[in-house]
Amino acid sequence: MTTHANPASLFDGGFETLTALLPADAVVHAWLKATHPEAPAEIRVAQGEREIRHLAARNTEEFEFVSLVVEKAGETSFTCDSTTTAVSVIYAFSPANVLEKGITVLYSGHANAAPAVPDSYHFRPPFGWMNDPNGFGRFGHKVHLFYQHYPHSLRWNTMHWGHAVSDDYLHWKHLPVFLFPSAELSARADGRGGAFSGSAIPLDGGEPGIRVFFTEQVRDRTPEEQIQLTNVSHDQITTGPPEVILPERPTGLDLTSDFRDPYVFKGPDGRWKMLVGSRDNAGGVILLYEIADPAATGGWIFLGILHREDRFGITAAECPCIVPLNPAAVDQQTRWALIFGLLTSRDPATGRRNITLATVGRFDGSSFVKEFEQELDFGTDAYAFQAFVDHSGPVGIAWLANWTDVSKKADFPSAMTLPRYVLLNDGGLLTPPVDAVENLRHRLIDDARLLSGETVELGNGAVEIVIDLAASGAALDLEFDYPDADLGLKVDQHGLSIVYDVRDGRLSPRYIAAGARPSTLRIFLDIGSIEVFADNGRWTGTKRLRGLATVRSARLVASEGNVVAARLWQLKL
Repeated sequence: MTTHANPASLFDGGFETLTALLPADAVVHAWLKATHPEAPAEIRVAQGEREIRHLAARNTEEFEFVSLVVEKAGETSFTCDSTTTAVSVIYAFSPANVLEKGITVLYSGHANAAPAVPDSYHFRPPFGWMNDPNGFGRFGHKVHLFYQHYPHSLRWNTMHWGHAVSDDYLHWKHLPVFLFPSAELSARADGRGGAFSGSAIPLDGGEPGIRVFFTEQVRDRTPEEQIQLTNVSHDQITTGPPEVILPERPTGLDLTSDFRDPYVFKGPDGRWKMLVGSRDNAGGVILLYEIADPAATGGWIFLGILHREDRFGITAAECPCIVPLNPAAVDQQTRWALIFGLLTSRDPATGRRNITLATVGRFDGSSFVKEFEQELDFGTDAYAFQAFVDHSGPVGIAWLANWTDVSKKADFPSAMTLPRYVLLNDGGLLTPPVDAVENLRHRLIDDARLLSGETVELGNGAVEIVIDLAASGAALDLEFDYPDADLGLKVDQHGLSIVYDVRDGRLSPRYIAAGARPSTLRIFLDIGSIEVFADNGRWTGTKRLRGLATVRSARLVASEGNVVAARLWQLKL
């Protein structure tokens, strides 16, 4: 598919003429909004002089979804009056090959356009806002990533589910919007709710489709603001109407209205289980349900509270997930990793907010016995982590951001983290990047100058740095030239730290893995982020960087003999 818009006709919120070469039976999705109550928003769709369809919407408060099928191949024009019609997004796709080719974005406005970061290698949506990963898993031959999505601006609002697929966790094809909020919630851009976070499983019986589970949020709805729904997609692209499966919270537990983020997985007893995040008057709690139905439809039974975390006050446990760490032999000896975020939590020692905990223990299908726990990420910007068991073992991904950074006054073009394995080794949980990231190494920039203390230019800023220390915990300072903050990496007697100060006069949190004594560091820099994996992910730190500037250079400061090797690669998708 190819597209062309007359540059003179583009404006913020619409266009006058747009043309695209579309194949036969192409599906077009568009969102329109009327700019005046007395005149509808309209788009004339034509091929030559022949009008195919007249798309119209009357809503003046929010963009309204419309769609059509273009039956014949050919150059197709979209014409509208910019004085009466605002357009958020138009994309097209061929249902026959969309899983391989993805969608083609024909138009997006200035308010929701994806950032211009052509050299970035992290996943970003093709337009609009993104937060939590949802339904991360392998269905058929591809890895699917769903995510919290608002198509019409770069700020959080009424939630949809975006969708993408990959063959290698790194190269993604964007797919049509998967879940839509209800008609009531879609009528206004007031952020009252929508299709919140959840998970996905394959359909029973080997069918190629997907069953998803998600929270529907409606602010101020009584008696429940948050309920759990399920939906099925037989073609992995479209869904039917959702069904309510958990219409209310368990009674008798003094739970708050927080009741969200269903994570469905197969337990060691062969039954489907579901985790749901909540909180009570003491702290965060994770609820456990199960179902005997192999299709995981109706009849979910509440088993009890699986886990609670009270040390940070009345914080909501959200986005829970659990994976076996020895998937090949799920039995009583298998350890499981239970991972969840704690919304509003604050670490008093460092000032970091919204901590994610990883708790390792034994799970028999109805109870979880903790053996040890650790923070998932000392940088805290790997939030809403979700994992599943793939062919190579558990793999997870997270939102590369933190609710502490969200502002109602600023746009927020966020990304997902690099996908990571979840491994148990020597009494610790490791989260190294997947093996495929080594394929990003485009060329070796340096293997001598950084080691000798010189300043090394980082080109477009998309780089990987690997540093080998002479001894565990050998001290070093890695200084970066970044225009929007003081940025660096430090190993000293206190541990491993990401140095990050935005110079706004306020005391910055300390992003530290206290007591860490790493031997090897892998540092991934990209537009808007730094990810650090020490000793194969034994200590992992992720930090979103303010703005979309490039990290321009790096300089290594260390006592003679502390660093054995330092190598730096330019990365490219």
